[in-house]
Amino acid sequence: MGALVMRVACAWLLLLQLAGASHVVYKNLEMEAATMANVPPSIVDPRLRTGYHFQPPKNWINDPNAPMYYNGWYHFFYQYNPKGATWDNIVWAHSVSRDLINWQALETALEPSIPADKYGCWSGSATTLLDGTPVIMYTGVNRPDVNFEVQNVAYPRDASDPLLREWVKPDHNPIIVPEPDINATQFRDPTTAWLSSDGQWRLLVGSVAEGGARGAAYVYRSRDFRRWRRVPRPLHSAATGMWECPDFYPVEAGFAAGLDASALAAASGGPKVRHVLKNSLDLRRYDYYTVGTYDEEAERYVPEDPAGDEHHLRYDYGNFYASKTFYDPAKKRRILWGWANESDAHAHDVAKGWAGIQAIPRKVWLDFGGKQVLQWPVEEVEALRHQPPVTVKDTVIKPGQHVEVTGLQQTAQADVEVSFVLSSLDGAETLEPEFAHDAERLCGVKGADVQGGVGPFGLWVLASADMQERTAVFFRVFKAAGSSRPVVLMCTDPTRSSLNPDLYLPTFAGFVDTELSDGKISLRTLIDRSVVESFGAGGKTCILSRVYPSLAIDMNARLYVFNNGKADVKVSRLSAWEMKKPLMNGV
Repeated sequence: MGALVMRVACAWLLLLQLAGASHVVYKNLEMEAATMANVPPSIVDPRLRTGYHFQPPKNWINDPNAPMYYNGWYHFFYQYNPKGATWDNIVWAHSVSRDLINWQALETALEPSIPADKYGCWSGSATTLLDGTPVIMYTGVNRPDVNFEVQNVAYPRDASDPLLREWVKPDHNPIIVPEPDINATQFRDPTTAWLSSDGQWRLLVGSVAEGGARGAAYVYRSRDFRRWRRVPRPLHSAATGMWECPDFYPVEAGFAAGLDASALAAASGGPKVRHVLKNSLDLRRYDYYTVGTYDEEAERYVPEDPAGDEHHLRYDYGNFYASKTFYDPAKKRRILWGWANESDAHAHDVAKGWAGIQAIPRKVWLDFGGKQVLQWPVEEVEALRHQPPVTVKDTVIKPGQHVEVTGLQQTAQADVEVSFVLSSLDGAETLEPEFAHDAERLCGVKGADVQGGVGPFGLWVLASADMQERTAVFFRVFKAAGSSRPVVLMCTDPTRSSLNPDLYLPTFAGFVDTELSDGKISLRTLIDRSVVESFGAGGKTCILSRVYPSLAIDMNARLYVFNNGKADVKVSRLSAWEMKKPLMNGV
C-alpha cells in the first residue's frame, strides 16, 4: 500500500476509534483536519450527498438513538454535532416522520445540562411505560477528569404532544451508577427495557468483564423505573472486548411480524420464540449478533450455536455500526437502524460540511430455520420509485460479458432488484479452509476482476462510461472441501470505484446461507450517490459501502450486469427504478 493511501486509511481508522459510541473527545480534530492536503473537488461535489438516506442538512452524525413510534409519528434521535462535521459537542438531535422516509427536524432533544450528564449525553434507547408514556434512558458523563459513565432518564414535558418536542430530566438522575467492580469508563448505551413476568422492568447496559478481556451485557431490574439493581452475573459475555450499543429482543422462527420486548409478547409465541442479542464491538467497529434462548428465571442468555460468539453473524458486513431496533406497533414489525460513517478523510468532511448517514430502515425477522435474522428495506421506501421500472428478462450473460441496463435517465439514485439463475455449479472452485470463516479476506483475494468458476457475477453500479470507475456487488460460488454443498460469497468491491487516490476503499463480504438447490439467487441494491446498500438472497446477507466516484457522478453514472466466471449466468428478471428525493429534514 502506498504511503498516501496508508496515511488516509490510518486516519479513517483513527476517526472510527474517536467517533463511535466510545465518545472519546479530541478537541483539535477539526483544526488538524483542515490543515491536511488539498481536497479533490470531486469528493466534496454536492452531487455525492445522498438523496434518500437519512441525514441532517449539515454537520456530523453518528449513533441512532431511541427510535420509537408514538401517537402516529415515528421518532428518531441521533448523536449530532451542531457545530461541525467531525465528532465533538454531541447532542441528541430529533426528527419525526409519518412514514420513515420523509423527515422533519425538530428542536434538540437532549444536551448536557445537569450534573449527571454535564460532560456528555451519549447513546440510549426508548421504552414505553404501562401508561403509554415514553421514557428515554441514556448514558451521561458526570466527571471532567475521567470518562465516568452513568445512566440517566428523561421524560416528555408534555406527553399529549405527539411530536414530543421537549424532554425533562428528573432530579433523581443518575438512576444507575457503576458499582466498584465495573469499569466506569466502559459502561454505556442502555437498551430498551422489557417488562418480565415478575412485574419488574429489565434492561441491559454494555460493558466489560474479567478486567476488560470479555465484552458483557449487564442486567439491571426495577419495579418503578427509578431504583435499579444489578443482577450479579452478566446476561451473557464473550472474549471480544468492550460491548457497545447492546440490543436484545424476542423473535419467532418464520414469523415475519415483530414481537414487542415484553414477557407477554414473548410468551405468546410459544416454544418457537428465541431472542437476538446484538453488540457493537468497540475493537472491531462492527455489529455482531447471536440467536439464542433467554432464561428469565436464571437471568441468562445462551446462544443456540456454541460457536456463535467466535464465528459471529453480522447484521451488515459493510460500513454499519451502533445499530438499534424498535418495535413498530402500527405495522407490527421490528425496525433496525444503523449508522454508516464516511470513508473519506477528515479534511473532506470539513470541506463538504457534513459526515455520516443512517442506513435505510430495515424490517428484521427470524428465518424459518431459526438460525439468523433476515433484513429488508422498509416497504415505505418503494414509494420513492419512479414508475414504470426498466426491466430485463431472460437474458444470458456469457463468461466475460457485461450488459448495460439502459432506459433510466440516471442510475446514481436507484433501486435495483435482480434474480439470477446459474447454469451449472460444476465449475465452482474449492474453498480453501483458511477462508472458511473469513469472507472479507476471501473477497480481497478473489475480487470482482479475478475470474472464477461460478462467478463473480452481479452488478457494476456507479460506473463511468469508460469503465475506469465502477463498484461491483457480486456473488461467487465455491464448494467446501470434501462436501458437495455450495459456499456462496457475497461481496462489495469498491477498489475501482474512484480515481481519487486518498480514499479508504475496503472490500466487504459475507457468506450467504443458501444451498442454491434450484440455481437461483437474488440481489437488491439501493444506490444513492455515495452509498451502495445491498441485500442478498432475500436479506440473508447485507452489505453497505460508501464510495465517492470522480467520473460516475449524477447523470454520468451507469449500471451494468456482469459475469466474470466460466459458466453462463441468466438474468431471469431485473427491475430498476430511479428514486425520488424525499423531504429530508428541511432539505
